[in-house]
Amino acid sequence: MKIENYIAQLLYRYQCVTVPGFGAFLTEIQSAQLNENTNSFFPPKKMISFNSHLKNNDGLLANHIAQAEKTSYGFAVSAIAFEVLSWRKTLEENGVITLKNIGELRFNADQNIIFTPNDQTNFLTSSFGLSPFVSPLVKKEIFEKKIEEITEKETISLYENEEGRSSNPFLKYAAILVLGLGITGSIGYPLYQNNIATKTLIVESAVQKKVQNKIQEATFFIQSPLPAVTLSVDSAKTEVAEEKAMSYHIMAGAFRSEKNARKAYNQLVKDGYTPRMLGENKHGLFPVLYGSYATMAEAEKAQKEIQKGENPQAWILVQTL
Repeated sequence: MKIENYIAQLLYRYQCVTVPGFGAFLTEIQSAQLNENTNSFFPPKKMISFNSHLKNNDGLLANHIAQAEKTSYGFAVSAIAFEVLSWRKTLEENGVITLKNIGELRFNADQNIIFTPNDQTNFLTSSFGLSPFVSPLVKKEIFEKKIEEITEKETISLYENEEGRSSNPFLKYAAILVLGLGITGSIGYPLYQNNIATKTLIVESAVQKKVQNKIQEATFFIQSPLPAVTLSVDSAKTEVAEEKAMSYHIMAGAFRSEKNARKAYNQLVKDGYTPRMLGENKHGLFPVLYGSYATMAEAEKAQKEIQKGENPQAWILVQTL
């Protein structure tokens, strides 16, 4: 049985798929990328990594195989164990195994398993149909040079026109005319202002009268009082609480037994963390978290600290509200 097909199916839906007795494949969402050197654009995707220390059977893969093959859970567990033995034998003999659509696993010099993901497969369903593309280079230099040339020509033309007008013999007469208009304006402008103010008062009075008539007509035709506006304080509080919800979690593990989850929680407390233990999810597992954060930036910062010390394979669970 080729269980890598079932692993690939689960990677589209889950962030962690554990192969009992072998390790776990983890996913992390990567935002869209731009390579400025090649003008290449890459859509959002799920980055796949491998953690050889997560070997406990969480039941996810076995249940999926049992349902897909219409067989028992026990048979699925046995099939996984047999496939794991085959993988280990291939690694020992050839030093590398290839999992279709997932990637390659190989031993390094210290006999630790190194995983190289397959870049051709994107397990992020929201990016379905999107593929990388290269954008042609936009050249702006030609247009900028043309704009500079046009600006220079207009400046020179304006300068030449000003010089021509300065030598015009009629300029002195224009100055005399402007002076006369200024004197006339100093006398006539106050009279003009008074006239405008009087007309403005007349128009405002007419407008106010029409407004009052409209208000009286509207009051006359209202048959019943308008309904009161009700504001829901509880709904507003709920929206604010949802905005502040901690939806980015750093996973420490997911356990079939609540007792084991509690042990892991207590150990994290002893290690100095402020952990959380969530309730049983729809898969019958009890997730234990290093912590929860309101933004991805905060979660990524905490993840780096945890990866440096406690767990190099710590990953972020994004909870959709």
